[in-house]
Amino acid sequence: MATQKLASLFFLQQIIHVLFILHLANADQGLKLGFYQKMCPDAEAITRKITHQHISRAPTLAAPLLRMHFHDCFIRGCDGSVLLNSTKNNQAEKDAFANLSLRGYQVIDAVKSALENMCPGVVSCADILALVTRDAVSMIKGPFWDVPTGRRDGRESVASETRDLPPPFGNITLLKQKFAAKGLSVKDLVVLSGGHTIGTSHCSSFETRLYNFTGKGDTDPTLDPNYVVHLKRKCQPGDTTTLVKMDPGSFRTFDGDYYTLVAKRRGLFQSDAALLDDTETKSYVKLQANTYGSTFAKDFAESMVNMGKIGVLTGKAGEIRKHCAFVN
Repeated sequence: MATQKLASLFFLQQIIHVLFILHLANADQGLKLGFYQKMCPDAEAITRKITHQHISRAPTLAAPLLRMHFHDCFIRGCDGSVLLNSTKNNQAEKDAFANLSLRGYQVIDAVKSALENMCPGVVSCADILALVTRDAVSMIKGPFWDVPTGRRDGRESVASETRDLPPPFGNITLLKQKFAAKGLSVKDLVVLSGGHTIGTSHCSSFETRLYNFTGKGDTDPTLDPNYVVHLKRKCQPGDTTTLVKMDPGSFRTFDGDYYTLVAKRRGLFQSDAALLDDTETKSYVKLQANTYGSTFAKDFAESMVNMGKIGVLTGKAGEIRKHCAFVN
């Protein structure tokens, strides 16, 4: 009897998992290219113009904007919840520890203000974030991809839910689970990890790898010893302010150098090093490292479209916020 109950429970869990994946697969049915063509035909052109104005002055904003889109999609789906401010009774995602280093909200707000003046109540903040991210990446020599639009904005944002984000200390098993739970493939995992080709990180995000990897004052043995010496010069124990380039030499340019660094065991995070612990992800790292990122731009564009479809609200779900930081 007990065995039969366990079998039934396992079967039920499998059914629930399949239904969830089907939900993710069908969630993007309301998205399409040129969604605003009739309602706000200049929406994408205006977004690109304003994004260019900001990125041309501060190209380092591209990395946190890309990360903002990623963090938005992984929590509650791509619904702009990361943009909402905390209230007296609720701490929002943007104030969670994992999101405190996000920057670029002013770009989103500038685009939203311009679009509200031209087409009030039409273009969602979730779509603006997806479009701004695409434009920002393309402006620092990254790929350009067509963004299906039609997302609507969520009304909730809860800081504690950011625990579902893939952590920088995650091993390959955990990372694969996190991505699979969002309907993303192992290839999406290794490709989107390539977003670490731009941007910086605080020492605190990888300090354990340098000074106390197993709790015995040791160093992560998977990290290149020469790189450990370099990083220790920059990061002292307890350092919470120093920023380190994730892709030294080209941290402002979107390219395939990230995979060369990972192949040399110079990925900054444990999650970077973990890509060498799986046959499929390791093969992709080696391919890009050996061919100077030959397919990375095309692959990244495809994976960004996949990520942009996670748990979207369409049709009459959610709302179109008037201000991205506040629900209507």
